[in-house]
Amino acid sequence: MKAFICEKYGPPETLRIMEVDTPAPSAGEVLVKVLAISVNPADWHSMRGKPVFSRATLGLLRPKHQILGVDIAGQVEAVGSSVTRFKPGDEIYANLLDHGYGAFAEYVSVPVDVMSLKPANLSFEEAAAVPMAAVTALQGLRHHGEIQPGQKVLINGACGGVGSFAVQIAKSYGPEVTGVTSTRNLDLVRSLGADHVLDYTTTDFPRGGRRYDRILDTVGNRSVPDLRAALAEGGKASVTGFTSVGKLMGVSLRGGKDIAMVSAHVATKDLELLSELIEVGKVRPQIDRRYLFAEIPTAIAYLEQGHARGKVVAATT
Repeated sequence: MKAFICEKYGPPETLRIMEVDTPAPSAGEVLVKVLAISVNPADWHSMRGKPVFSRATLGLLRPKHQILGVDIAGQVEAVGSSVTRFKPGDEIYANLLDHGYGAFAEYVSVPVDVMSLKPANLSFEEAAAVPMAAVTALQGLRHHGEIQPGQKVLINGACGGVGSFAVQIAKSYGPEVTGVTSTRNLDLVRSLGADHVLDYTTTDFPRGGRRYDRILDTVGNRSVPDLRAALAEGGKASVTGFTSVGKLMGVSLRGGKDIAMVSAHVATKDLELLSELIEVGKVRPQIDRRYLFAEIPTAIAYLEQGHARGKVVAATT
């Protein structure tokens, strides 16, 4: 099969298409023909080995996983000996972040506990956009417990991959949702269902006077004092991304019980919940750009610029 190989840390141009052996599924895995992938910040962090301290898990001198990529949608080709929930021909979507990566390839073996049947009303490209970003949004929003109708929820970075899902998922619980984004994306965030939209170029939400029961910061560009200033009494914040190591360390060391750093770990139960929300029309992937499989390095380079409006996907056929 063809796959993009990452043999050394560096920019997207270091990825090379090569012929490699097609994997064989173990007992609890299925072999999936990959029909679409999405790219995520995890991909370029793994590709570049940044921040440098992450190489303790990614590989000290070179990438431990040579085939990167975590989000896939595709069709089951074969199943392992103990698999009963899936069969050849099933259309699925999955996330491989905790299971060795491998999405930037024509085939990949997937553990059954990180995959689900694809929502029937999504294309493969749309389905590939869901797992990493939508589960990050879901787990970030629910980290401190279920959101309640009547609460005030703020999403910082409301038009990005995680943020665009977070606005929709939050609205499905019935609260009042405020999205923070740039001037050019105000209408997009409104279209996702936000009740209020703040332009961060003209409004500084921690000093705007409104207080929120929940904050999901998908950007990680605010300090702990900023987040705490915007929380209502008893309010909680979750941070799912960071613009610097300093901001990460600030939340880790000073966040306490009310401001938590959340790292998503995709499981079948989360994908099944998202499938329900998608199939009833409460959540829909927002696709910014579509690429071909051979253009994956270009897709990663675009995502690295930090201006994607929703998700960036690539089709393998």
